[in-house]
Amino acid sequence: MKVKEITEIIEEFAPLSYQESYDNSGLIVGNNDDEVTGVLIALDCIDSVLEEAIALNCNMVIAHHPIVFSGLKKFNGKNYIEQVVIKAIKNNIILYAAHTNLDNANNGVSFKMAEKIGLKNCKVLQPKQNLLSKIITYSPTENADAVRQAMFSAGAGNIGNYAECSYNTEGTGTYKGLAGTNPHLGTTGEFHQEKEVKIETVVPNHLIGKVVKNMIDAHPYEEVAYDVVALQNSHQLVGSGVVGELEIEEGEKDFLLRLKNDLNTNCVRHTNLLNKKVKKVALCGGSGSFLLNDAIQNKADVFITGDFKYHQFFDAEDKIIIADVGHYESEQYTTELIYEILNKKIPNFAVRLSKENTNPVNYL
Repeated sequence: MKVKEITEIIEEFAPLSYQESYDNSGLIVGNNDDEVTGVLIALDCIDSVLEEAIALNCNMVIAHHPIVFSGLKKFNGKNYIEQVVIKAIKNNIILYAAHTNLDNANNGVSFKMAEKIGLKNCKVLQPKQNLLSKIITYSPTENADAVRQAMFSAGAGNIGNYAECSYNTEGTGTYKGLAGTNPHLGTTGEFHQEKEVKIETVVPNHLIGKVVKNMIDAHPYEEVAYDVVALQNSHQLVGSGVVGELEIEEGEKDFLLRLKNDLNTNCVRHTNLLNKKVKKVALCGGSGSFLLNDAIQNKADVFITGDFKYHQFFDAEDKIIIADVGHYESEQYTTELIYEILNKKIPNFAVRLSKENTNPVNYL
């Protein structure tokens, strides 16, 4: 199996266009046409993970955190980043990262975390914008159903939990085929009017090319008129963090103790308890302090994430309990998520979970 066949599976679930501007998700070391003997999945790509990959005959490591975030100008092995990249190249090991694109994907990292602590009715805490466009085209009435379905089959027409959404307006289209044309309807050189349906539907930006191709293939006209219009709408299924509910409300201390156990963490740093029950919970895998106001606006009782700084704890202002479980601890199940994505499509291929604990933080 080639690298691109594996990365396409991941990017179908978590398109690279979903990543944040500062990120470096995608193929870091290797070539899309390289053959893969086995895949090792880890949270971080460090030296011990590479050694594990070599021992297991896995020549591809898929990590959540990119080993390279910014450009490397020299490869002298002066830090662990350069050392890992050099070692990967020397041993023909392919390095790939699925980071904030996997964080922001529908049913991504935070959803996996929510699953582990038993949240129900989950939705994205902060939906992303500028990921959607509207495609508008015009079809003869008798062909409109086929054109619509071709667009839907390529991924158009999804709004929230609704599929095959479109708006259709009947009207009259006009055209005159010039020399060398072969009109589907009408005669070359003659002005023609045709009853048409204007089809409008929404499409994720990363699927525009596929939707347009399907639309043109299904359309009877030689020249297909269409518009692609960028939208500022939020994509309700894509974005940062999750907010959901516990099936049964719990006491604050009981919930924090269970959280400590469910996420297998040695420490939960938290703000003042508010002497009320916990029912609604917001969370974000990794560093999620930027979502605190979203959690408060969603009336969450607790906000769980990692990497809160000392002064940021004051921002809770007794409106919510902040529970900092640690960066690694909040993302540790991401490897399971990547494994599930791949195993669903290639169940018989050699995909393994790393046994290395890559958490650089220790508790005494």
